[in-house]
Amino acid sequence: MKIVHGSNTTVRSEVRTETADSGADTPAMRLFALLETIAAKDHLYALQGLVEQTGLPKPTLHRMLQQLEAGGLLQREVDGRHYGMGTRLRRLAENLLLNDSLHGARHTVLRQLVEEVGESCNITALSGAEVVYLDRVETVAPLRFYLHPGSRVPVHCSASGKIFLAQMDAPQRRRLLANGKLDAYTPKTLTEAAQIEREIVKVKKDGFAIDNEEFLPGLLCIAALVPNASGPSNLCVAVQAPVMRLDLAKAKTLMPALQRAAQALSRIAADADSDARARA
Repeated sequence: MKIVHGSNTTVRSEVRTETADSGADTPAMRLFALLETIAAKDHLYALQGLVEQTGLPKPTLHRMLQQLEAGGLLQREVDGRHYGMGTRLRRLAENLLLNDSLHGARHTVLRQLVEEVGESCNITALSGAEVVYLDRVETVAPLRFYLHPGSRVPVHCSASGKIFLAQMDAPQRRRLLANGKLDAYTPKTLTEAAQIEREIVKVKKDGFAIDNEEFLPGLLCIAALVPNASGPSNLCVAVQAPVMRLDLAKAKTLMPALQRAAQALSRIAADADSDARARA
């Protein structure tokens, strides 16, 4: 979800986010979606409440709850009717918080970048023909575009997407774009392969990419690749802001800060790889 906050208005436009729904046609993802539903609220659920919440048939839900309870992911309360988080699921959550030092280190770099440039910043990765937001820190400015980590945007009309496309050779790029829809999200969206190829030439020359209102009207984004010494990188760091605060000329002045953040993120990834090899 993107939300633009102004002094008197709130404008919303939908962005696809990565939730259990995106793969909910498999038994495993249906179970995961049910866990997400139960974990999202700070109260216990009874079977009938979950039927109303999810719209699933009561026999199906009952079977799913039994599976999750048997696996220790849910536990039934003393009344025998309500379900809450199981010991195994709580342990998983605790372990994620204790051991996710990579995410914590990256998030610190992102927060420092936001403090330096005064605008919202994000870390992205390529997933298929889309760019997924791995992390995001919002500016405190009253007018901003708001995105959750997990949001996905098309590769052809995002600054990070152009960076990832520029790393590919021409046949790879053609295959990726040919199998996706080059939808026009605004009048400025590039929807022709030849237009995108010309843009890729510019990205390679400049060392950064710009989304100038190509995905959302009023939004400008500048992105840089996070270097990877061992080969192509699947990480970008980017700054986003409303065009009334960030035009093309000003965006380019942010590149030194963006490159420092990219180098810091690169060092974090290299250290994590080194630690993993040492433990192997």
